[in-house]
Amino acid sequence: MGLIDDLKLEYKVGGITQRLIFWNVGLFVIPMILFSLVSLFGVNLSFLRWDLPGTVDWLSLSSNPSDLLWKPWSVITYAFLHGGFLHLLFNMMVLYFSGRLFLTFFTQKQLFGLYILSTIFAGLIFVLSYNTIPLFTALGSSKMVGASAAIMAILVATAVYSPDYRVKMMLIGTVKLWHIALVFIILDLINVSVENQGGHVAHLSGALFGYIFIKTLQGGTDLTKSVSVVVTFFQYLFKPKNKSPFKKVHKNKKQSGGTSRRPVGKAKNYTQKQIDDILDKISQSGYDSLTKEEKDFLFRAGK
Repeated sequence: MGLIDDLKLEYKVGGITQRLIFWNVGLFVIPMILFSLVSLFGVNLSFLRWDLPGTVDWLSLSSNPSDLLWKPWSVITYAFLHGGFLHLLFNMMVLYFSGRLFLTFFTQKQLFGLYILSTIFAGLIFVLSYNTIPLFTALGSSKMVGASAAIMAILVATAVYSPDYRVKMMLIGTVKLWHIALVFIILDLINVSVENQGGHVAHLSGALFGYIFIKTLQGGTDLTKSVSVVVTFFQYLFKPKNKSPFKKVHKNKKQSGGTSRRPVGKAKNYTQKQIDDILDKISQSGYDSLTKEEKDFLFRAGK
């Protein structure tokens, strides 16, 4: 298999954390290539350039409430955009770490739901802060991109649910999960009035929503179900409908001398146990631990 096939398979079997990373990286790399190419021909796409200061774009979240009237989707899209390579790299590393821990206790639908809901919550708090808190109002209008708020929600939610879960950290050793979450929160509290004020407010808002999610879940209410309902609705809406639930069966006609049946092709004989064994290996050791034969088998089975 080539690189494209490997990426397709990684996307299919990697789970929601892997897919979120793919979306974030893709929405960083592909537009950058596009902007670079079209600039050679003098085409101006500044209305899409969230990374240019002082420009009005369609995708980043503005602190001006009136901007939400003509781009309400920006309260979600900002969480899939990044202002630079290091910004993207750090966020994706923490997302990978936090996502794997979260999925130890919860489902993939809950992770995606938490990502979206915390994004909206943190975005609204960002807009509210720039229009009510004196320090922020003095700074004037601002705009925000980045997945940090959603990632903080995932990390804090896991830490609140299982605070004593032990994690091995490079150069540090084994620490408890709540220690890691606390360090991130303290850093945001220290810097919220120093630099990147809107970003740190969003981080803290995401952390707060992660806490709220766990407490409401423990009270019997899963907030992420609302996102699952919406996703399921659109999946059903755009899912191709079969005109007939029955499969067509073709039989060879009788020939002279008796009945003859000729096999049209060889049936795929993929057992669920083989697939499950490979998926278990991926969950324990990662996709790179698979042999070439196992990758080929999984790719064929996924078609």
